[in-house]
Amino acid sequence: MTMTRLRDARLVPLVFGPLIGALSVVETNLDDFFGASAAATSISGIVLGVGLVVSTWYPLVGAVVAAACFPIGVVAFDAPGAGGAAMIGLIAAVAWAGWREPPRRSAVALCCAAGSFAGTSVISGESLWELFFVPAILLPGWCMGLLARRSGERAVKLAELAAALDAEREANAQAAVVQERTRIAREVHDAVAHSVSVMTLQLGGLRRLLSDRPSEQEIVAGLERLGRQTVEEMRGLVGILRERGDGERPAPVPSLARVDELISDVRAAGLVVRLDSPDDLPRLPPVLDLTAYRVLQEALTNVLRHAGAAPTAVAIGYTEQALTLEVRNEPARVPRSGTPAKRGGHGLVGMRERLAMVHGSLHAAPEPDGGFAVRARFPLPRTR
Repeated sequence: MTMTRLRDARLVPLVFGPLIGALSVVETNLDDFFGASAAATSISGIVLGVGLVVSTWYPLVGAVVAAACFPIGVVAFDAPGAGGAAMIGLIAAVAWAGWREPPRRSAVALCCAAGSFAGTSVISGESLWELFFVPAILLPGWCMGLLARRSGERAVKLAELAAALDAEREANAQAAVVQERTRIAREVHDAVAHSVSVMTLQLGGLRRLLSDRPSEQEIVAGLERLGRQTVEEMRGLVGILRERGDGERPAPVPSLARVDELISDVRAAGLVVRLDSPDDLPRLPPVLDLTAYRVLQEALTNVLRHAGAAPTAVAIGYTEQALTLEVRNEPARVPRSGTPAKRGGHGLVGMRERLAMVHGSLHAAPEPDGGFAVRARFPLPRTR
């Protein structure tokens, strides 16, 4: 597994589930506490591991399946009680549900796990202390999951606030430009146009005084016409300057809705790009939309920087679960200097940091044909 895949949080239950299931099976077979029912009780350890793996995609369902390992071991196979490995696995399942599910849904996982163990304790005849103590230790695990979830939500809100502040800063800067253009237009009109108008009037008076000198009068008349034409052109230029200032809008916030503009920009820079994007791409959450645009922008910039004008394919995919981006370029072209371009830099680090903010994953690696591919996955929030 690459370091990129290790950054995917879903690997935690995928790796931990089989591990804790195997430990539970080993514990039931090596601990004399389970006695003759050890071999049969191993099935409860397998159920525990399966539940943790299922929680990778369905945290609530996985926690309920994991909690079933206790009644399976005690009721079906007459086990004397639950093992330590199973208890650790159940705490992990409840904590995972607390992180990935809303509080009300994850509370269902907590209640199922606590009720499962409490009912098993009553059936197996354990002490009253065990009846209350073990379910109680599930609560801290659930709280840890809630704290992790709230921390992630707070990070997303901060990212949204940063994006809003960025847009506001751009709007303020654009407003300052508009105001400065208006001021310049006013000064040009008041100073230059006024002076030229006065000069034109004086030339008109001089022309009338030269009525007995036709050649000089014609020259002055030409200068008068040129002055009036200059005033009209000056007023036209000032009007254009004011219209541009008043008509310009703040720069739009980066979004995948503007992906065609981004592709046009890199094509103008000399990169041959083929875009494959769905026509009905829905409106995405602001932070995810901004992050996806920046990742695509950085990936294309890296192609220009490290692969020259190598032909590049951009593919954007969308499902109800995730948005995917793929930027794949052919082998690097040799620059004009004759020195092959070097890979490296901080672009991939920045993309990984952006994807970590939205719980996404990134895979960037050379291709067998000598090219390079960047594949990003952005999980979409649930709408139900």
